[in-house]
Amino acid sequence: MNRQKSKTADTCTLSVRIQPRASKNEISVMEDGGLKIRLTAPPVDGAANEALIRFLADTFSVTRSQVEIVSGHTSKNKIVRIEGISNGQVEEMLNRVPGRAKKLSHR
Repeated sequence: MNRQKSKTADTCTLSVRIQPRASKNEISVMEDGGLKIRLTAPPVDGAANEALIRFLADTFSVTRSQVEIVSGHTSKNKIVRIEGISNGQVEEMLNRVPGRAKKLSHR
């Protein structure tokens, strides 16, 4: 679940754990540095995957076409690539959220 280094400065690759059917959409940064993403969508017919792409695009201000699930399409553990944003920019955004389990949420 740790953020992985990407090959280019404008691409970030994330290892995330998804929790579908949550009460709201949010990202939690766990103490081990991993990301847990809670989504309101159910894990049925790709709904949670589409919600993940939409949520990450909104969170990091990129288009949905810039977010790609690289692996884990049918798993709670996924590798996601985001183009147009660097690892450093992701770290900055996540570090702005106060608290031990940092959260960014969207409804």
